[in-house]
Amino acid sequence: MKNNFFLLAFILVSVVSTAQDTAKAIRITDDLEIIQLSKNAYLHVSWVTRAPYGRFSDNGLIYINNGEAAIMDTPINDTLGNLLLDWFEKTFPGVKIKAVIATHFHDDCLGALRSFHQRGITSYANYMTNELLPDSVVKPQKTFQSMQVLRVGKENIINHYLGEAHSKDNIVTYIPSEKILFGGCMIKEIDAGPGYLGAANVKQWSATVRKVKAAYPQAKIVIPGHGNHGGAALLDYTVKMFEKDAN
Repeated sequence: MKNNFFLLAFILVSVVSTAQDTAKAIRITDDLEIIQLSKNAYLHVSWVTRAPYGRFSDNGLIYINNGEAAIMDTPINDTLGNLLLDWFEKTFPGVKIKAVIATHFHDDCLGALRSFHQRGITSYANYMTNELLPDSVVKPQKTFQSMQVLRVGKENIINHYLGEAHSKDNIVTYIPSEKILFGGCMIKEIDAGPGYLGAANVKQWSATVRKVKAAYPQAKIVIPGHGNHGGAALLDYTVKMFEKDAN
């Protein structure tokens, strides 16, 4: 009887937790969703269809603090970028988006920069990102080298280059107040495959992710460029995936 009681309690807690998680997901359109991670942090998830991968999701992050916000990675195009910004302005009137950070040079990170620039939002990236982009593509406005600390409201966010992996220029963003690590396409969701490797350094990938893990051991939420977020297990999974390719 006692065991049945605890089983029932576990099921009820699970149902409530699932309902809460579902309530935090906001569907803007079939191609754009917002998922609340904490009081101040939101995941923006957009879907695109591209051969040979079919339909897949792209992750980005929104962080809000004391009337200011920063967004990590844009959706893949200006249509989705404007949908995201329209939702933000309607949901958080008076909150100023002071920065958008591109984690590397692919369009799933900065394909909507034009829509951000048109609204007066300053963009940032690793200096190598601009070197890798063709002149025909809208480029980030400000760049840094190894590390950049941006003030958002009363807290800092850290943009950090720790080496090559998915691309030569890929960075991660860490938000100390939230213990959130936005890994972008450098980090893989659990059970994911290697994905696109056309710009990757597979020999260095595992070593770079080890540096990320060592730099931010406090991270509780780890967000990959595509797929489900989780904890530090995503870092370990990514390291293991590319260990065989290391020097």
